[in-house]
Amino acid sequence: MQENFKENLKTLRKENNFSQKDLAEKLNTTVKTISHWETGYSEPSISQIVELCEVFAVNPDELLLKS
Repeated sequence: MQENFKENLKTLRKENNFSQKDLAEKLNTTVKTISHWETGYSEPSISQIVELCEVFAVNPDELLLKS
């Protein structure tokens, strides 16, 4: 999941004009967490993936699979 997810997350965040702080606030998490996801240092839980899909109005395939 890592390579595709981290690139897709960063792309979706930027396309929606969200800073890491904006996204962290929407997900009730920290900027450090968002940064870790985007660098591949860590991965979100299933519930956080669901939340990300809701925030970006995408399906899980769009978030997790190669774009």
